[in-house]
Amino acid sequence: MKRSVAVWDLPTRIFHWSLVLLVVGSFTSGKIGGSAMLWHGTFGVGIMGLLSFRLVWGLIGSTYARFFTFVRGPSAIITYLRGDWRGLGHNPLGGLAVLAILGLLLFQASSGLIANDDIAFNGPLFPLVDKDYSDWMTAVHRRSQLVVLVLVTLHVSAILYYLRVKKQNLVRPMITGLARTTDGDARSASGGGPLAFAIAVAVALAVVWATSGGVLPPTPMPAGW
Repeated sequence: MKRSVAVWDLPTRIFHWSLVLLVVGSFTSGKIGGSAMLWHGTFGVGIMGLLSFRLVWGLIGSTYARFFTFVRGPSAIITYLRGDWRGLGHNPLGGLAVLAILGLLLFQASSGLIANDDIAFNGPLFPLVDKDYSDWMTAVHRRSQLVVLVLVTLHVSAILYYLRVKKQNLVRPMITGLARTTDGDARSASGGGPLAFAIAVAVALAVVWATSGGVLPPTPMPAGW
């Protein structure tokens, strides 16, 4: 008999859907270009904040949000591929996909901080690097978009595969926080809590402040002031 078990805590769910919105907004504004690039930069800073929160939450958050819960070795991946793995949260292969997506988005957002479009837009941390390095990172930033699209497409395809073939809805638990299971030993998520959440939010806010230009030296006042 199936029963509901709390898997995804509220901070993890808010992070997930916020990241989806910001990535879509960033991709769309980047393709529009022009004045929309200001939004593109804002979305990038927001993504940096979200990713910083998730990295901290992956260490001190609740059970299934923690990296050590779903980042497993080769033996666990082989067990999963054989169809013998049982558990809640990210499966061993899905855990690797999560790391890949987080890592790539972290690179994409951080490289955008020093990018430029040779017209009117400079990333918020552009003054920290020389123009040649910024141009090189801009080119890499643009080419990496394809890799992001590939990973996102694979992620969505995996969700559809589970829904159609395995008859398992992976989206609903990320909305409600609850997963259905027949495992009598499965336990609801624990840990995290207000203090851990406050620490993760504080780190995220600090990263947003820094990446939006807070670490830049103050602009010198014009002569005569």
